[in-house]
Amino acid sequence: MLEAEAIIAEAEHRVGVEDSDYSLLCNLEALVASLNDDARLPAAGEAGARSWILGRTVDRLEGLRWLRDYREIALEPIAAPVFLTGLPRSGTTYFQFLFDHDSRFRLIRGWEAMSPSPPPGFDPASAQRRRAEEEDRRRAMRPPVENFDAMHLIDQGGPEECHPFLEQSYAAAGLNNLFAVPRFFDFLADQVDFEAAYAVHKRQLQLLQWRMETPRWALKYPNHVLAMDSILKVYPDARFVMTHRDPVQTLASIANLSLKLRQIRYDDPLDPHEVGRQMLHFVRRHIDRIMEFTGGPDADRVTHVDYYALLDDPAKAMVDVHIGLGLESPAQLQNAVARWRAANPKNARGPNDYSLEQFGLDTPAVAEQFGDYMRRFDIPREREGLSRLAG
Repeated sequence: MLEAEAIIAEAEHRVGVEDSDYSLLCNLEALVASLNDDARLPAAGEAGARSWILGRTVDRLEGLRWLRDYREIALEPIAAPVFLTGLPRSGTTYFQFLFDHDSRFRLIRGWEAMSPSPPPGFDPASAQRRRAEEEDRRRAMRPPVENFDAMHLIDQGGPEECHPFLEQSYAAAGLNNLFAVPRFFDFLADQVDFEAAYAVHKRQLQLLQWRMETPRWALKYPNHVLAMDSILKVYPDARFVMTHRDPVQTLASIANLSLKLRQIRYDDPLDPHEVGRQMLHFVRRHIDRIMEFTGGPDADRVTHVDYYALLDDPAKAMVDVHIGLGLESPAQLQNAVARWRAANPKNARGPNDYSLEQFGLDTPAVAEQFGDYMRRFDIPREREGLSRLAG
């Protein structure tokens, strides 16, 4: 049985500081309750979940310790960050790798997410060592999922998404893909204080850039769409780049990934239909938040990207995004993006086959349910979008 206060106490003992982020306890309590009551984890799975949560809590408390000892860290400016977002499985990771070719932006590196302390500007030697150790650490943490590389784009030394930093505040919606925690997800969407969660997120960025050249951050996480209003309260000059893909296809893809990520924590097979129902709700909540924000007063903060146009000509897609962000698009950057695209064709890391029906969902019914979103952003069905590429 997981206990929130016991996890906090152990992290405090390890780091040697008291947890002063009091508002986050309710997030952890909701997560732990859902893990205990909904996930039905076996002993090994429960131990793994506890270790995971404890590790992120230790990361957060280490950040508090650095701020206690070096108060100037809290003055580090995070200027005009760009949040790369969209429905899960809609090309956000692909776009992140394109942004990684633009030297005007700083992205979170994999080793920084796995081992964020000490700050790299304070201890460059440690940072270099952690950078060199990244592949061994990633190999140890990589989920033992067949064909994982085909499902999720990861490269040694490459960029990482914001999920680990939002795990520090127990506000990462992606936890619902790793574990069957539907009640926690609804708590996250309806009640969580995302402003407090992104204050922790900002603190982690300040730690990473302290005593280094101040960058402009590009920050990828599909689930940012749940918190865009709160993000603007923490980062008032933030901008968003949002990808759009057939939501029927993104639903099938996230259901497939979630089933495989969850299954490794169990001895017996999971029910794919249960995963399908949960992911249908998961995607619908993301769509509702997108529709709400893009119909509101800050809609002009978002630059929209067609997933199929992105696949067809990523260099041109980057030009369009730069225009939306008020930036120039240097020819050398376009060339670098074109070279990366040529080196990473579709299915180069293996095929990733799945269908919506294997999760007990009816494709026409799902397409009708998501019709409002598809009409607003003129999103084609997957087959139609891909046929444009073939043409």
